[in-house]
Amino acid sequence: MADEITSIWVYLATSPLLWLTMTLAAFALGSWLNHLLGGSPALHPVLLSMGLLIAVLLLTGTDYDTYFEGAQFVHFMLGPATVALAIPLYDHREQILAWLGPLLVAGLAGTAVAALSAVVVGALLGAGPATLLSMAPKSVTSPIAMGVAEKLGGLPSLTAALVLMTGSLGCVMAPPLIRLLRIRDDAVKGFAMGLTAHGLGTAQAFSISATAGAFAGLGLSLAGLLTAFLLPLLVGFLPIQP
Repeated sequence: MADEITSIWVYLATSPLLWLTMTLAAFALGSWLNHLLGGSPALHPVLLSMGLLIAVLLLTGTDYDTYFEGAQFVHFMLGPATVALAIPLYDHREQILAWLGPLLVAGLAGTAVAALSAVVVGALLGAGPATLLSMAPKSVTSPIAMGVAEKLGGLPSLTAALVLMTGSLGCVMAPPLIRLLRIRDDAVKGFAMGLTAHGLGTAQAFSISATAGAFAGLGLSLAGLLTAFLLPLLVGFLPIQP
């Protein structure tokens, strides 16, 4: 029986649809578990599904390259999904144009504080130059953050992990901070979450309202744009010693 199961698994593992199906099933299960546990931000569906997939890969002895070969369609769809954020932005274009000045100032301040605070804290704790350069873009979405880190001389893989941690912490800390600060405007809630917690924060903002999701998408995009263009120019002013 064990040999038959092994043979079946070897056959299934050669199919590219296996890991795509497994990824979608893991996310569906993670979403169900999150709802079952009260929708806690600490148990975000993305984090739960990642844990499930890691467990499956470890149990089956499957390497990441084999997994990615089958699930790369999900990676491909990240681009169209990000571009699709333009649709809710277009729906709220009048409000965005009316607030354009304050939004740009807030975006610039938030991006600068996110990068500078990470580097300063890391430097105080004795982190090396490569680690500090990997930490600087940790508050923007993964594709941009990894590209910026690589250009600066950081470690893209470390940046990817830091981006995930930043998004997770943002999702956990944002709701109580919003209540503490008595923020009632969904646009402000969403913009803050997208600016600080990138994709995970944007996904959570859409659960608040369409307005929050739209402004979260704006915050995510603005943070990525400012980081990609300005961070390479500001590295010389950051406390990073070669």
